[in-house]
Order: sequence, then C-alpha cells, then structure tokens
Amino acid sequence: MSDHVAYGLLVYTGLQIFLTIKALSEGSSSVLPYLALIVLVAGIIPVCRWFEKRWADLDDAQAVDPANAAAFRRDAILLWSLAIGLPVVLTLLFKAVLRAF
Repeated sequence: MSDHVAYGLLVYTGLQIFLTIKALSEGSSSVLPYLALIVLVAGIIPVCRWFEKRWADLDDAQAVDPANAAAFRRDAILLWSLAIGLPVVLTLLFKAVLRAF
C-alpha cells in the first residue's frame, strides 16, 4: 500500500498543479492559487496516511493472506479514485465558482 500511496500522492499533486491551479489562476493574479494548492495537498495527506497505516501494521503472513486481498484491492481502488478524481472535481468546482463571481 505504501507504493500506491506514494504514487497516488504524486499523481494527485501533479493533477492539482496542472488542473486546479490553472483554473484558479485564470480568475486571480494573486498568490491565492498557490496557497490553495498547499491547502489541498496538505488536506489529502491525512487520508493517504490512513490508507497506509491500515496496512502497515500487518506482518508478512497477514500481508499475503488471501482473505485480505479484496480489502486491499478495494482500498487501492478508492485511493486511486481519490487521487485522480478529486483534482478533476475540484477543478470543475473552482471553475463554477469563478463563473458565478
């Protein structure tokens, strides 16, 4: 799970930079878009730590136990859904807010 968390954070941060910040900077020429990036990245870290902590406490035998495979797959899918989907949703939200004002 540590690998999924690490790569998920990289993907999330990259998408935040290229999608959300572009949407925010179109409506503002201040430092606000960059502060928003820091807040959004800092906000996802506790979620990723929760995923990792859940699986880090397992010993080697528990880690390869087939009974945990479905839960691991579910957590990995949820993590990647957040890493990819959240920046897209936030971008759409920011664009809608910018259009409203």
